[in-house]
Amino acid sequence: MLEQRAESTLRGVRILNKWIALLVGAILFACAALVLMDITLRQIGSSFGGTDEITGYVMAVSTAWGMSFALTELSHVRIDFLRSLAPQKGRALLDIIALLLLAITVSIIAKQCWPVVATSLKNSSTANTPLETPLALVQIPWFAGWLWFAISSWLIFVSALALIVKGKFNRTEQTIGIANAEEEWL
Repeated sequence: MLEQRAESTLRGVRILNKWIALLVGAILFACAALVLMDITLRQIGSSFGGTDEITGYVMAVSTAWGMSFALTELSHVRIDFLRSLAPQKGRALLDIIALLLLAITVSIIAKQCWPVVATSLKNSSTANTPLETPLALVQIPWFAGWLWFAISSWLIFVSALALIVKGKFNRTEQTIGIANAEEEWL
């Protein structure tokens, strides 16, 4: 039962993160199209203006949301010198420790993001730019991305820990290990 629940949670987080990645990719594509149109307009003496500001916001938000997808795809960078020398149980232990530390760190970051958003909401803060963008419009999805990354990290951690407890070290490695270079190119 525990193993099935862990597998179900992992599958759900992975599917949700794939949909989020597709949405973020579409937003990045739209942002690139906006920049391309602005560059084209500049050639004829006009401009939308503010594309640099908009793309900066899009990058911050898409990065916050994209990190959770990178986690489910085993794309986070890790120094694996010691890990590669360890037996399967040792690798699982190192992987779960790395995931625990990641979940703690991301939770702290998400917690520290909220006061930034709360202050912008309280003060109705706007960017000190010609667009005068209400900062909360950008900071709320940015904060939500960090929060989702923290939630995903903890869900994956608990699920991976359940697999380790059940002795499913091979499945744990597939879930929270690192992708090798051959797998990434296939």
